[in-house]
Amino acid sequence: MSRPSRSFCGLRHGATDWNRQGLFQGRTDNPLNEDGLKQAHEAADMLRDVGISRIVASPLVRAARTAEIIADAIAVPLTIDAGIIEFDFGSFEGRPVRDLMIKHGVNSATGLVSILPADGENWDAMTERALACVSAWLDRHPDDDLLFVCHDAVMQGMAKLLSGSYFKNSHGKPFRYICDESGWRIEQLVI
Repeated sequence: MSRPSRSFCGLRHGATDWNRQGLFQGRTDNPLNEDGLKQAHEAADMLRDVGISRIVASPLVRAARTAEIIADAIAVPLTIDAGIIEFDFGSFEGRPVRDLMIKHGVNSATGLVSILPADGENWDAMTERALACVSAWLDRHPDDDLLFVCHDAVMQGMAKLLSGSYFKNSHGKPFRYICDESGWRIEQLVI
């Protein structure tokens, strides 16, 4: 399994209507809503003096548009890479997250991962795909501080594998995946 060679930043795209309705969104290519556009601009303001020098984004419009807003504001190159596209939720797509959690008797991210349908993407394969993408970009651009603008499932899968736990991941809030002598941890970049 690929492991990134150094620290990097991640950002969950701004919100969409499906996010606000609590629906599994996966590969459905919904645009940012008004809140999501505002979150993208706020993220750009937060990242202005952080030192990000390159952005890589998922091809889904909610992530790509968030990344475009940030890249334009901080004047850095942006590349789209399908390696960090959102998880494919299969038959859960478009269904209410909370209802399915209640139906299956789970109340945590770990529980949620345990009930994912077989007709969707494999969680471990998604995590491997995302980490391979991140690792390749970090290796190709050793002098850049990279920001990956993607999705909650992708960011959670990477966090769980690298640090051993999930984290509270809000729309438009940048996080740094930090690798140091004590291992990996995830910290909000700007509070």
